[in-house]
Amino acid sequence: MVRFADLIPVAAAVERLLLPAECLVCQDPVPLREAEALVCGACRSRWPRIPPPWCARCGSPAGRDEPCTVCAAWPDTVDRARSAVWLDEAARRAVHHLKYDGWWRVADAMALAMRGLEPLTGRLSLVPVPLGSRRLRRRGYNQSERIAEALSRSIGAPVRDVLRRTRDTRSQTALTPEERAANVAGAFAAAGTLTGRCVLVDDVFTTGATLLAAAAALRAAGAEHVDAVTFARARNAVGQD
Repeated sequence: MVRFADLIPVAAAVERLLLPAECLVCQDPVPLREAEALVCGACRSRWPRIPPPWCARCGSPAGRDEPCTVCAAWPDTVDRARSAVWLDEAARRAVHHLKYDGWWRVADAMALAMRGLEPLTGRLSLVPVPLGSRRLRRRGYNQSERIAEALSRSIGAPVRDVLRRTRDTRSQTALTPEERAANVAGAFAAAGTLTGRCVLVDDVFTTGATLLAAAAALRAAGAEHVDAVTFARARNAVGQD
């Protein structure tokens, strides 16, 4: 006798054949071979990678013999920061769907793009940058945590949810670099005592203010090395954390 449960995969396959899923970025049907992907392979391949040469510390594109203007004044809290792609229109749409439209599985596509980043090698712990309590209640999840979880499944590193916001902060979008730094200064704390290498995970790098403030909390808790990775990087490096 055929059980109803045995028919569910067949019914799902027929449904996908008759009503193929649409890519959230280009709105074209997602090929059946890509299963449950929310962003099709063609769109992922068109996300513009950030080519070398880049600054050895912050990952910003820079000439090999030119001083970096992005991280020159950074404190010694972050060892390395790297981003996978430029925040062009297609990458921006993916970030928007993740943060504001409830499509948290977009994090899987982002993690695939981030997999080869330098800090994601060796023994490490993935530490998502936390949201403030108001944004977390409104959104229902932390987008950085979803990216970290997807990375964990991809590279096998553990996720340590050890950071918390000590206060809600203003949106960074319309702030100057100086205002951004002041906005998040002292806004994070780490639980317990940390050892080893921590890799902060966030969606977008702009000025690095959020990452620096979060890294300071990890260092204060004993982390020996702190790196950071993000899915995207704003081209002007001062636009939107």
